[in-house]
Amino acid sequence: MRWWSVANFVSNAGTWMQLTVQNLLVLQITGSAAATGLSMSVQAAPALLMSVLGGAAVDRWPRKLTAAVSQALLSAIAFTTAVLVALDRLDMTSLMVLAAVTGIVATVDNPACALLGNDLVPVEDVPSAIGVGALVFNAGRLAGAALAGVTVGFLGTAAAYFANGFSFLFVTAVIPFLRPAAGAVRHVVEKGGRPQAALTVREGLAFFARRPRLLALAGVTGVSAVFGRNYGLTLAVLVTGPLAGGASAFGTVSTVLAVGGILGAVLGARLRRPSVRLVGALAATGALLQVVAGMSPSLAVLLVLVLPMAVVESVSDTAGTAVLQTDPPAHLRGRVLGVWGSIGTVWGLGGPPALGLLMELAGPRGALVTGGLVIAGSIAAGHLLHTRRAPAPLLLTPKDTPRPALRTAA
Repeated sequence: MRWWSVANFVSNAGTWMQLTVQNLLVLQITGSAAATGLSMSVQAAPALLMSVLGGAAVDRWPRKLTAAVSQALLSAIAFTTAVLVALDRLDMTSLMVLAAVTGIVATVDNPACALLGNDLVPVEDVPSAIGVGALVFNAGRLAGAALAGVTVGFLGTAAAYFANGFSFLFVTAVIPFLRPAAGAVRHVVEKGGRPQAALTVREGLAFFARRPRLLALAGVTGVSAVFGRNYGLTLAVLVTGPLAGGASAFGTVSTVLAVGGILGAVLGARLRRPSVRLVGALAATGALLQVVAGMSPSLAVLLVLVLPMAVVESVSDTAGTAVLQTDPPAHLRGRVLGVWGSIGTVWGLGGPPALGLLMELAGPRGALVTGGLVIAGSIAAGHLLHTRRAPAPLLLTPKDTPRPALRTAA
């Protein structure tokens, strides 16, 4: 697990180096902010339709082999892009094609790598392993964004793509040496590549649809994604608008958000029994903090609120991921993650435009306050409905008590 965490840190740092540079590269090629957003959407779009198929592939094939092959393919794409950039042969069409192929490979790579980390630890430690993964992700994001500027400044744009390619190769080299701990869940695959249970995509969809706690988790995460969480958008407008701050002020806010994310990941790694109820409570708390942040009279007050907002969001994400990855049986987890990937893509593509429209209508303060109230109100309403529908416990009178012969079986 230590080796896997180091490999993921290196890979995340390389990925964020490339993502940071890619936006600048698109702006350099086209001079259009709209084209930059389009490149990001093209890379995310395959997950909308293909995540379910990618999850089924993860359940069908050996986990380590699947992760190693997908990481090697991502490395090849990064090296190809680096060569085209170095030779000054990269145009917008080539960049879009490479982004789309990256998105397709990611529909298999994301669930494979997520579940591979869980396969390395005992069952009771899976929530902690997910928390460690969140910590590694946030640390890699910070390191990658910082290294991107240094790398481009000294070595050029192509160097960031080369670095990302080598980071994928490092993960590929580590995977064959990973060994699961005693008590870890084993991903069993029969000869011919089929696991013991049926591998239809429909089975994964049906399981998700029949699980009220997964549907509740989807609802909580969805309303939070649409009306909150996009702090890079809402807080940027709030800081540079009503609070009269500049780019440096928003940079400070972003740094505090990142620090809060790391602190939240550390706290999330200590969770032993995460639940949907905990995710909902944390999301509602974050929404109320968002309401107060929307009314901040100054940048100093906003900075005080941003840290707990980021911590609560990070712990909530860790708890939700733990529920998602541990609730299904082992042979269905890839397909359930695939369903979740498609749902998450809808939120990722639809949330920012909806929030942008809300800011146009209500302003940044109004958007933060209204969005927070909608999130908290929706979660409270869902909790009340669930409480009313919960069946009352059946109380047995002494004459109804089972006979001793049946008591043990019951």
